[in-house]
Amino acid sequence: MLSKDLLELIQEIRKNGSEDHRIEIKKAAGGCPKIYDTLSSFSNQSGGGIIIFGIDQDNNFDLCGVYDADDLQKNIVSMCKQMTPVVRPVCTVASIDNKAFVSAEIQEIDIFEKPCFYTGAGRLKGSYIRSGDSDKHMTEYEIYSYEAFRKKIQDEIRVESRAEIKDIETDSFSLYLTNLRKTKPQQGNLSTAKVMKLQGFSDGQKPTLAGIIMFSEYPQSFYPQLCITAVSVQGYEIGDLGDLSQRFDDNERIEGTIPQMLDGAMNFMRRNIKVRTIINPMTGKREDKPEYPIVALREVILNALIHRDYSIHTDLSPITIRVFKDRIEVENPGGLFGRMTINELGKTIADTRNPFIAKAMEIIGETENRFSGIPIIRRQMSEFRLPAPVFESRRGSFKVTMFNGQETSESKNDNSLSRQILDYCSVWRTRADLKEHFGQLTSSYLMSYFVNPLVAQGKIVLRFPEKPRSKKQEYRAV
Repeated sequence: MLSKDLLELIQEIRKNGSEDHRIEIKKAAGGCPKIYDTLSSFSNQSGGGIIIFGIDQDNNFDLCGVYDADDLQKNIVSMCKQMTPVVRPVCTVASIDNKAFVSAEIQEIDIFEKPCFYTGAGRLKGSYIRSGDSDKHMTEYEIYSYEAFRKKIQDEIRVESRAEIKDIETDSFSLYLTNLRKTKPQQGNLSTAKVMKLQGFSDGQKPTLAGIIMFSEYPQSFYPQLCITAVSVQGYEIGDLGDLSQRFDDNERIEGTIPQMLDGAMNFMRRNIKVRTIINPMTGKREDKPEYPIVALREVILNALIHRDYSIHTDLSPITIRVFKDRIEVENPGGLFGRMTINELGKTIADTRNPFIAKAMEIIGETENRFSGIPIIRRQMSEFRLPAPVFESRRGSFKVTMFNGQETSESKNDNSLSRQILDYCSVWRTRADLKEHFGQLTSSYLMSYFVNPLVAQGKIVLRFPEKPRSKKQEYRAV
């Protein structure tokens, strides 16, 4: 960045009185602080980040300046060389009232080099990830997820030593085999054993996880937690009690093969979502309309089953479905895989975590495997005139939230969250301000379900309307 950009950023930080996920503040008045953890987290974070030296966060963001700009930069570069891979910072110097300030821009490294870690601490102890405005140690699973992509580890075809080939020689496999030979004639003359091996269902001696979870009579005898747990509650959060003081209106553990779990989950959904009877204006006939589009619900559950993480790190973690009064949440183990980011979902072709399972589901006719799931979900929600679904990739999990357009727990009374946002935005507020003030909600939920609708209604205006997604965007109530 240029010196003037650094000065603008310093003034913005002072006005907001906070850091955020892409900015780290260091005092550096008496020497160069240790920044290994931040170098690691920014290098591993999508979009990288900026470290700014010369601001005393503990003293009301006082502009104290740095001890020596030249020596500080030398120390920054020295610490960057102690990272694996080596970090290449871009430093900028600016002055305010004869005080020097230094910034170090840290670029995100290529995914094939992640995680970036402090060499002196080692990969497990020296790898960090940004969480809010702080740096957190990566979990062993988070580190493994990068290595699995880089090394092309295919957890779905890991062998299950306790199983036998006969455990997957079932009617469902016979049906699969028939469909395979119809759609791929070149495999028609291959033996069943050869097909099993080529399609990732066995290693020639023992079945793989993919073979068991797709075709065995009871996969959970080998993997008890590779299932779906589904609950429905009358309130807005787990723990809210119903009219009869019941914790759950419905509570089911859904087991079986992937196709069976998909059917079971859809049956659960149909039981627990409301259906309204309407008059079709085109035909004049009475029709039943569910509060959520069934096609979108199916795509969400199908994606969770196909794209969840099947590594040993998540063997004990089921997929969860939670039906609340105002929304449905579907969460599966394993965040976004490979190079995909939340902003690219449904726009670009994704890296596939479990290609053998995805291919098998395509052959039996459960999915097209054409990366159309996310666009279908978004389009269906729009056609039902419901808020856009919220996608979140968090530490080791991926979550989809679908709202039914009814009042939320925050809007049940006059002190609604929308009203609070409008009151808070009586002056210009940044996204970071909103995130900090309404910290009980995730940033994506807050923006997608409350702030952006208020903007669309004309109740909130943007300081930079020509750049609605700008990182410097500010919001003010009309």
